[in-house]
Amino acid sequence: MATIALGSDHAGFELKQHLISRLSEAGHAIIDHGTDSTASVDYPAFCAAAARSVRDGAADVGIVIGGSGQGEQLAANKVRGARAALCNCLYTARMAREHNDANVLSIGARVVGLGLAEEIVDVFLSTPFEGGRHARRVAQLAELEEQF
Repeated sequence: MATIALGSDHAGFELKQHLISRLSEAGHAIIDHGTDSTASVDYPAFCAAAARSVRDGAADVGIVIGGSGQGEQLAANKVRGARAALCNCLYTARMAREHNDANVLSIGARVVGLGLAEEIVDVFLSTPFEGGRHARRVAQLAELEEQF
């Protein structure tokens, strides 16, 4: 089982709580970086905290959730070493892992329904990185990160 760090804004709070319950029942360890309610908040700190947990080795993977997932992905990607992917369908979830070795999943709670969100998480967590030519590309991303 994996250790999963989660962060959300107010729009993603209810989906985050649902996923925490579901992932915990499946035996995963959870690090919840907030938010803790549906009261309006700014998302960057919550999402960056989830990505830092992955970078620092406290978590195996991160999940960030907002209304669209766009800003949450951007915030997570500001953390050196994070490879956050916005996945609002099963194909992008699989490709994010297989080809990009994404380590943070971003989901739009106002874009996908509960059942699809569960499936996206399942695909993201169960899909291994393919390596090969993709490893070279992921290494190039890390080099770019060092340059800027």
